[in-house]
Amino acid sequence: MRVIFMGTPDFSVPVLDALVEAGHEIAAVYSQPPRPAGRGKKDRPSPVQARAEALGLPVRTPRSLKGEDVQAAFAALGADVAVVVAYGLLLPQAVLDAPAQGCLNVHASLLPRWRGAAPIHRAVMAGDARTGICIMQMEAGLDTGPVLLREGTDIGPTETTGDLHDRLSEMGARLAVKAVAQIDRLSPVAQPEEGVTYAAKIDKAEARVDLGWDAATLARHINGLSPFPGAWTERDGARLKLLRAEALERDAEGAPGAVVDAKGLVVATGQGALRLLSVQPAGKAPQDPAAFRNGARLAPGDLLDG
Repeated sequence: MRVIFMGTPDFSVPVLDALVEAGHEIAAVYSQPPRPAGRGKKDRPSPVQARAEALGLPVRTPRSLKGEDVQAAFAALGADVAVVVAYGLLLPQAVLDAPAQGCLNVHASLLPRWRGAAPIHRAVMAGDARTGICIMQMEAGLDTGPVLLREGTDIGPTETTGDLHDRLSEMGARLAVKAVAQIDRLSPVAQPEEGVTYAAKIDKAEARVDLGWDAATLARHINGLSPFPGAWTERDGARLKLLRAEALERDAEGAPGAVVDAKGLVVATGQGALRLLSVQPAGKAPQDPAAFRNGARLAPGDLLDG
């Protein structure tokens, strides 16, 4: 198949690699333009652009697909299909219609749950037991198109968005190759009208947690925002990131944030006990409970926040 690939972040890279390894001809790779990054704020290509260039593939980075010239150049590629994975730009109808077999989207949720920008984060933050990958035929609506393939996976009790991101990316790569190979034989299934939810983009303001919340909510929030942007609280006036946590089935005496078990890094919350499995003090690498306890000289009764 002659394929146009459209993607931007790390999540998209395994899908591009899988399509190349499967022997498909990549007519062009579309990615969002380079952005300023790092201390020097120099323009840095997206992970997809960097990988495509390493593979010797032609790359296009338009700021928009709305212009007639950009749409004409897209159509002139004569693609059989476009595969879209977290591209980040709106595809106008002229672009959706250009490939002979349309545009396929690799979406990281079990649609219609979690349409939108941050489906992995939101699934973990909501405490969903399962999520997965859908290969969807794209249409003008936001993730509303019929589904060609889907596969689910369980979400572990302490699994973070980062953990799930990597598993779903590999799953998406496998299903994308299968969908392209079988596109003439797959039957699109319309999404049900019931069960629609929207995965709003993560706002950094959501990262500040309150240890007065209940333990279950805190664990979901912490794991859902790990590794980025990273849930955080303050200790001695400095930011302390909370990167992995587990709600315990036990009560905890003490004010919210009070250490009840220094060895296991268990703290009291507004309701229940929370075990912190990974934290990151400001300016340091992530630490397990033992390393953090030794460095912070924690003792039972100490307040973790404030």
